Amino acid sequence: MPWNTLDDMDLSGKTVLTRVDINVPMEAGVVSDMTRIDKIKPTVEAIIAKGGKVVLLAHFDRPKGKVVPEMSLGHLVGALSASLGRKVIFAADCVGDAAAKAIAGAGKGEIVLLENTRFKPGEEKNDPALAAEMASLGDVYVNDAFSAAHRAHASTEGLARLLPAAAGRLMEAELKALEAALGTPERPVVAVVGGAKVSTKIELLANLVTKVDHLVIGGGMANTFLVAEGIEVGKSLAEREMAETAREIHRKAQKAGCAIHLPVDVVVAREFKAGAESHVVGVRDCPMDAMILDAGPKTVASIEAVFAGAKTLIWNGPLGAFEITPFDAATNAAAKAAARLTREGKLISVAGGGDTVAALNQAGAAEDFTFISTAGGAFLEWMEGKELPGVAALMG
Repeated sequence: MPWNTLDDMDLSGKTVLTRVDINVPMEAGVVSDMTRIDKIKPTVEAIIAKGGKVVLLAHFDRPKGKVVPEMSLGHLVGALSASLGRKVIFAADCVGDAAAKAIAGAGKGEIVLLENTRFKPGEEKNDPALAAEMASLGDVYVNDAFSAAHRAHASTEGLARLLPAAAGRLMEAELKALEAALGTPERPVVAVVGGAKVSTKIELLANLVTKVDHLVIGGGMANTFLVAEGIEVGKSLAEREMAETAREIHRKAQKAGCAIHLPVDVVVAREFKAGAESHVVGVRDCPMDAMILDAGPKTVASIEAVFAGAKTLIWNGPLGAFEITPFDAATNAAAKAAARLTREGKLISVAGGGDTVAALNQAGAAEDFTFISTAGGAFLEWMEGKELPGVAALMG
């Protein structure tokens, strides 16, 4: 593995600056989803077990280099302490005397939480002076925030180059899963890409067709590809101006030996609302006054057949308007098929992206996937084949 993990580091007696993602949703001053906080526990416990002192660096929301009291990480002390089962000492700054005193005063097994790194204008500018101030507080740097690894910030990229650096447990798991999915995957590899617009995923599609054996396109994106083939889609969401781009991606796929799978039947309705009257038609039979809102049963069966013949699956985006019943049927069925194959040890399945995680949870399939990335933008940029600065910095 080209990056160090916690297992490679001597942390005994060391102060470990640990970049985490605890940018959690809040409602009325209370954390409404603890997922990101809970996920840092393995890294925190591993550092303490190896004799290190944990100092957490994190951002919260978008204060744009100014001190915004409601975006203070101080609001998370209670939630962190409850999740980690340890005393959390808060420092009202991420550098300087306040940070140094909090670190010096922390006892064995206690955790120090430094203030929001984005309160500093130099954070998002990757200011070397700010990174050096941060580095002066510790002995070792650990990055456990893959979700922030696509940003070259002082606390994600600059700091990693100033101290001995390693990936935390969550970062390590993410990188291993992604390497297994696109780096050196077991073949055949199938990618599912759904969502509304081709225009937001051009780089993603262009990269994937050179890396995978099968590309399943769903959601509103599929409609654009159908239009590119001269198929009329009525009032469906479609970017008609992107038709030539879709054809170019198809040509690139043919050249690379990647099979693109589009719907062969679709679920249409005249209203976009829960319980709207709908019916299944062939992909060329969408009425002019109707819209395509999901893939049909024949399409689902063909997707399941592709899954059954694959060894690795990468999934980003739903196959239809999954938020509304009955237009969640295709996404649910395909997700359950992937989950079953994973459970049976026949498929390595990796998924990521906000809508994707929500859709797989709704289908009751998420727990059986090999790996679910909650990283959002970083996951997408990795799928696009881009270098992630926070990961590159760990490699020296």
